[in-house]
Amino acid sequence: MKEVVDRWSSRRAFILAVTGAAVGLGNIWRFPYVAGENGGALFFLLYVFFVLAMGLPVMIAEIMIGRAGRRPPIQALAALAQERGRSAKWSWVAGFGLLTVFLVLSFYSVVSGWSIEYLSSTVQGKFAGASAENISHALDVFLANPWLVVLNHSLFMLLTMAVVAKGVSSGLERLNNWLMPLLYLLLVVLVIYAATTPGFGEALKWLFSPKFEELTPLVVVNALGHAFFTLAIGACALMAYGAYMPEDQSLVKAVVIVAVLDVLVAVLSGVAIFSVVFSHHLDPTSGPGLMFVALPIAFSAMPFGIPLLGAFFLLLLFATWTSSINLAEPMVASISTGRLSRPVAALIVGLCVWAAGLLPALSFSTLANVRPIAGMTFFDLVTSVPPDIFLPLGGLMIAWFAASVLDPEKAAGALGVGTSGFRLWLRITRYVAIPLVVLVLLSALVPKLI
Repeated sequence: MKEVVDRWSSRRAFILAVTGAAVGLGNIWRFPYVAGENGGALFFLLYVFFVLAMGLPVMIAEIMIGRAGRRPPIQALAALAQERGRSAKWSWVAGFGLLTVFLVLSFYSVVSGWSIEYLSSTVQGKFAGASAENISHALDVFLANPWLVVLNHSLFMLLTMAVVAKGVSSGLERLNNWLMPLLYLLLVVLVIYAATTPGFGEALKWLFSPKFEELTPLVVVNALGHAFFTLAIGACALMAYGAYMPEDQSLVKAVVIVAVLDVLVAVLSGVAIFSVVFSHHLDPTSGPGLMFVALPIAFSAMPFGIPLLGAFFLLLLFATWTSSINLAEPMVASISTGRLSRPVAALIVGLCVWAAGLLPALSFSTLANVRPIAGMTFFDLVTSVPPDIFLPLGGLMIAWFAASVLDPEKAAGALGVGTSGFRLWLRITRYVAIPLVVLVLLSALVPKLI
């Protein structure tokens, strides 16, 4: 297969695109409640450490392969492996990555559909003046309605594939160019408002004053796994973006900027959410319901709270929309050929992901009593196995390929930091990042040993 012709039009466009791939449910929905369950500041410091020690080297490896191959992930890995006299079966790493993004997108779309429903409910004024009991019950009522859950899941998939079908320059790039800055603007507005609440100081203390006596192996493992999930590495989605990277752009500089922007979203989300939580004496360890239950309760009792609640769910929708588009891109790029146009490929991928998403979507109603493995519903399975096992395994194989299989000269050229810089990345990847990825895998596969 020939090299891809499409390119991001500028360095800024590439950075915004990769940021769009990384920023999503992991930062805005998952980070606050996981941090709440794992001690707040201690979890945050460990998370930042693992982003730097593990996330950056593996992200560099993934984008480097895409840039060196200038093809969709499957074709790039096969061609680069054969150049070194290795088996073309390395392409199965990309195939595994595509399976991972397929599964992740199937539940991503479902949960993102919840944000559509909550945005709609907020705009309709359903939370204004509602009691805490009614708001708490609202999520259960919504999830128990299979038609409504599937409708929102379908709408979100339609929004996602409509953009992917237009391609890199006219679809993904255009959306990222205005959507990502707007996302940060909305977050800053929420944080400014949070600074006026009585719980702001306590939220800052919760996030930035660690209590090291609370350090446990489980906190370390959770921080490690979250760093992997939130950066969107290990599924070859960033490899596809590396194929479109401008020739003159610094890969390392771009990745560092993306990592900073990614962590910044988590920090701003945490400050905004915990300020509200502590202002209303809510439980910061309440789990996934922290956002869909606790925030509507808190905002409904605040002056101008309902418009701010609507802004928050709009923010969540924007973040998940950009992430889902970037998750779908490698699948569409891999099956787009001369005979199969991008719009048709997007339609096929969209329909398949939508169909798979019906299983987690119906796990709270029609399929609530169907528990195929270890007493877990389809929703439990698809939200745990791909992030906790598939992503680390994919990241391990990607890092190993980049450090041991990819031609060193081609790798150094794609990295673009000279011989000494390439050797430094190689040492960090081999002796720091890869062992940490192995630890993530062991923690997920054999938790009893931790």
